[in-house]
Amino acid sequence: MKYGYFKSELGNIKISYEEKIRKIELVGGSCENSDENELFNFFKVQILEYLAGSRKNFDRLDLLNLEGTSFQKSVWQALLKIPYGETRSYKDIAKMIGRSKAIQAVGTAIGKNPFLIIVPCHRVIKSNGSIGGFAYGRKIKEKLLKIEGFDFNLKA
Repeated sequence: MKYGYFKSELGNIKISYEEKIRKIELVGGSCENSDENELFNFFKVQILEYLAGSRKNFDRLDLLNLEGTSFQKSVWQALLKIPYGETRSYKDIAKMIGRSKAIQAVGTAIGKNPFLIIVPCHRVIKSNGSIGGFAYGRKIKEKLLKIEGFDFNLKA
């Protein structure tokens, strides 16, 4: 496994990869000992473009190694269908995957999303309009939604 790091307005981002990307996450600490190659740089550039507001979609999603249960994969695939600048509720995602009663399980699967920003779990909010949870905290989720043009009054 190789690891590449870069600084962003959200904090330090770590991309773990082999032949495909295995994980994209926010991490503490420094960005030293970064092992960067063409695959790493491809996604680094796209993420930085997204954060700058100049990218709405990500290319080459086939280079993501979606490892998880079949349920988790179905949830993550549903997240990829949420258009830029739009949100869906946990309930909406449960319906999209044909498991309308599995709202809590959907939330758990979303929380295990290994691909920060690329698989847009930040676009999922609660049915009542409140922001809901996010693995990296409310402030990061709000920043990502604001990048996508949300002028929102999401409830706590």
